[in-house]
Amino acid sequence: MLQPVTSLTHLRAALATDPWFAACPDALQQALLDRARPVQLAPGQPLFGRGDDADGLCCVIAGALRVGALQSDGSESLLAYIEPYQWFGEISMLDGQPRTHDAVADGETRVLLVEQPRLYEWLDANPAHWRDLGRLACAKLRLAFSVLEDIAHLSLEQRLAKRLWLVAHGYGARTEGPRRQIRLPQEQLALMLGVSRQSMNKALKSLETQGMLALRYGVIELLDLPALGAAAGGA
Repeated sequence: MLQPVTSLTHLRAALATDPWFAACPDALQQALLDRARPVQLAPGQPLFGRGDDADGLCCVIAGALRVGALQSDGSESLLAYIEPYQWFGEISMLDGQPRTHDAVADGETRVLLVEQPRLYEWLDANPAHWRDLGRLACAKLRLAFSVLEDIAHLSLEQRLAKRLWLVAHGYGARTEGPRRQIRLPQEQLALMLGVSRQSMNKALKSLETQGMLALRYGVIELLDLPALGAAAGGA
């Protein structure tokens, strides 16, 4: 059962563990909190779907979201696994276009939704802070470029090592230290990297044999993060 946030002070301190939010000016941090409302999601419940009208900037504060899309042939693509306290939804904030992907709760999840019309109104009155939304989008764009380069130049084993390293560090959002245990099923990892479950299992077993990780029931335990980063090409 998710525990309620005890106070705005505690929430703001938790949100500040994310480098993007921490780097935002105090005025913008407060504006986001003042215009946010919590959204509670049951396991498998969508926060939004691909093509939905944009309704605001979002941040996971408990649980996790799977971000991807269902393809026309019935197959699923999984692009990201979003955990506390990662912000997302800035693309539709910037261009006003519909949502690009589905965001579905992976277990019981709570999200802060900063309502778009109210945030637009504040940003129109404080236009210098649009740059901060641009910073958030640019961080995602840099990561997307890196993933495209990896597909062209890295082996599956290297790509897997890099993805595990990134998830452990919250894609740069974890300032309190990397996670040592990752609850990502092999099926989801395979979807994220665009390979079969059999290929994913083989790559995981190889990294396990090298002592970088251990496969537990429902959990991947990261035993040697420096080695994992080195295997990923110095991630």
